[in-house]
Amino acid sequence: MTGRAPDGTGPREVSRTFERDTVRIAEARGFAAEYLAASQRGRDHPLPPGAAGTVQLVVSELVTNAVKYGTGPVELVLARTGDLLSVTVRDGGSTLPAPRPADPGRVGQHGLEIVAALCQDVDIRREPAGKRVTARIALDGPAV
Repeated sequence: MTGRAPDGTGPREVSRTFERDTVRIAEARGFAAEYLAASQRGRDHPLPPGAAGTVQLVVSELVTNAVKYGTGPVELVLARTGDLLSVTVRDGGSTLPAPRPADPGRVGQHGLEIVAALCQDVDIRREPAGKRVTARIALDGPAV
């Protein structure tokens, strides 16, 4: 965990790198749940019902996509500013994920669609050594 939020509440940002061949998605979800609980300490109001589940689902989808379609290690970064949580996943692959139109007949490949529906916004960028996907989740509104 890296530093505390300016208001003295839980940690501002954390990161963890997973090896592609050994990562278990449940570990990434657990890491996110622990961070969210720690970042909630000292806050006056509880998280809305379902917010933790939403965060874990977004983490699960982004890490799964990085494992399936990326290369090299997978880095998960979680950062909270007030009631906005950023979930960033980096990997060494150069192919950017592309949102696809909804298709109820398609089997699989709905992860980015799900993330976009749950988040305030999703940012996909190339980096010098791969790509990063950042999803921002509003923690102050109703969770899906």
